[in-house]
Amino acid sequence: MDIKQKFSHMNNMQQKAVFCTEGPLLILAGAGSGKTTVLVNRIAYILQSDLCRPWQILAITFTNKAAGELKERIQNAVPDGGDEIWAATFHSTCARILRRYGDRIGYSSHFTVYDTADQKSLVKKVMKELNIDEKHTPVKVVLAEISKAKDKMQTPEDMLKIADYDSRKKDIAKIYQLYQAELKNSDAMDFDDMLCNTVSLFEKCPDVLEYYQNLFKYIMVDEYQDTNKVQYKFVAMLAAKSQNICVVGDDDQSIYKFRGATIENILSFEENFKNAKVIRLEQNYRSTKTILNAANHVIENNTARKGKTLWTENKNGEKITVHTALSEREEASYIAQKILDGVANGRKFSDYAVLYRMNAQSNALESAFARSGIPHRILGGHRFYDREEIKDMTAYLRVVDNPNDNIRLNRIINVPKRGIGKTTMDRAGEIAVRNNMSVFEVIKNAGDYPELSRAVSKFKGFVDLIEGLIDAEQSGDYSLAELYGLILEHTEYENYLRAEKENADVRIENIEELKSNIIKFEEEYGEEAELSAFLEEISLMTDVDNYDSEADTTVMMTLHSAKGLEFPVVFIAGMEEGVFPGIAIYQNPDELGEERRLAYVGITRAKEELYITKTKSRMLFGSTTHNAPSRFVKEIPDKLITTSGERGGFSSVPASSSFKSGNINIGTSPSYNYNPKLSPAFNKTVQKSNTDYSVGDKVLHKVFGKGMIVKAEKMGSDTMLEIAFETKGTKTLMANFCKMEKI
Repeated sequence: MDIKQKFSHMNNMQQKAVFCTEGPLLILAGAGSGKTTVLVNRIAYILQSDLCRPWQILAITFTNKAAGELKERIQNAVPDGGDEIWAATFHSTCARILRRYGDRIGYSSHFTVYDTADQKSLVKKVMKELNIDEKHTPVKVVLAEISKAKDKMQTPEDMLKIADYDSRKKDIAKIYQLYQAELKNSDAMDFDDMLCNTVSLFEKCPDVLEYYQNLFKYIMVDEYQDTNKVQYKFVAMLAAKSQNICVVGDDDQSIYKFRGATIENILSFEENFKNAKVIRLEQNYRSTKTILNAANHVIENNTARKGKTLWTENKNGEKITVHTALSEREEASYIAQKILDGVANGRKFSDYAVLYRMNAQSNALESAFARSGIPHRILGGHRFYDREEIKDMTAYLRVVDNPNDNIRLNRIINVPKRGIGKTTMDRAGEIAVRNNMSVFEVIKNAGDYPELSRAVSKFKGFVDLIEGLIDAEQSGDYSLAELYGLILEHTEYENYLRAEKENADVRIENIEELKSNIIKFEEEYGEEAELSAFLEEISLMTDVDNYDSEADTTVMMTLHSAKGLEFPVVFIAGMEEGVFPGIAIYQNPDELGEERRLAYVGITRAKEELYITKTKSRMLFGSTTHNAPSRFVKEIPDKLITTSGERGGFSSVPASSSFKSGNINIGTSPSYNYNPKLSPAFNKTVQKSNTDYSVGDKVLHKVFGKGMIVKAEKMGSDTMLEIAFETKGTKTLMANFCKMEKI
């Protein structure tokens, strides 16, 4: 049987992309066009055609979740050797290279990866040393500027040169310089360093570059539109010899400019890689014709794009509902009610996703969902690994792995309390900087420094603890889970939580959950389950990686977080000028293209139904605004839309009109005082319950079924009910929201 016959289930353009194996290739893959299917089958075809060995293929994605899914599908398609393919993110690929060759540029194989919180701590420390005021130069701004510089591969010296007479930029350049020195001294890197240092390694050590150029016969990069300058240079250097580079992306979904991504990488692919071929995947398998037509009409208003028109053989589907609410509270109530109605008619809670432009919009939505008993989860919220107790325990693990990690060491040296104060640690830090040593080396030899004499015995107890744990880890006698158990036992951390912290039981459950994660990691990685590998994995994990599509939970997230995901029903909330697109476009019109791409991404997340909501009046960041409808709504043809909610009252001023600062008034819609008590529309949605509920009452809820009230507590003009349902467990609902009847 001809190998190509095995791929006959794919459409013509997909097959063309699969069979084009040699030379540079750009696959312009529209939303829902099966790009992952193409990547998997292209790899399968290369291997089945004996063009290379599995470990000679490098497939780069942007999230661990995507990398895991890609590798799993490759293994299913190519059972023999599929697990030997390099399928990983940019950061984990670079980490793997640097663990092996980092010593060539001055790092050990146990270097630490600093997350955002660690970076903030280090910048604050550096700013204090340089006597630079955080009020004048905020830490967030400093980190953003340093990250931008690294994306462009600019050194601190480069930044200082282009600062000219700008004193603030000069200060940031000085911070950047000392920040990098502190990182190096701690044998640590931040996320941006992992890419920059790999490129630097390739430049300084041509033999290492040549090794990887010979190793990788075929290189594939997913989501190429999201790459920045240093990522482009990394893959270009690797592909320089074979020229077999295949990039998959969609310029219409380039939405990460704020992270340093540059759409120019995909727009200029043919210029950067001579004799490149371009294949367009335009057939969409995800959405209805109506949703797809709406997306096409919105995105065609952008000019900087390669150009393609998505089409589908799917049915027309429902029209897009554009709902106008009086306020953000009514908007949230409307969305909650639509979800409850849908679940009552057979849908699952997990069929629904609510997307918004800004995290601040989630407040009203979360409140409405909680009152209505809708199980929900916010992606991009407080990550498991960001919790205080989890950061404490992972800091212990990191110091055991790399005792030179000054930031993590400072976090735990007095947790639990050991009588080692901040002043003492500041002195130790000053000695470390003065002598070009790590803080651990200083406190280990505290007796050599008169200014630390009072803390010698306290330091000794901590040093003995860490060195004992290091010995245990290096002996090979303990599993990672057992090592973690030793840390808990010898620090008496659980007793510390009970004595010092609120919600101690929940925190203890969290540190037990961390142990579960360690055990799962050991089961998955077997003999390769080393401490440094586990720490690297959790460093590179994002909240989207933790998204469980099997859990029956409605998901709330920003539009940026939604990329790569899909849902049967999608709500896009806050489609108003000044919210989406945001007011930044009025200062910088160039931002409009990116905002429109973000709208396109949001629309194309929906498979079957799409709801767009907007309000007449919105309270955001303490100010009330009266905004015109978003221009993106106006770009969708009327024939694709059905409207609901309040009508009229909006400005008909064109979207390009000016705005006033302060209490923002986009357009010239009349200002009015909104009083929910006087609003019949509001009272229709959130009315006071006419039913008095008591403990023992049997009730029927249209979603949760039959149940009995086990607790009723008055809260203002509402009643909080705890109801034990026969099939759905115990739920806490607000009487004015739950819409149920006594039976």
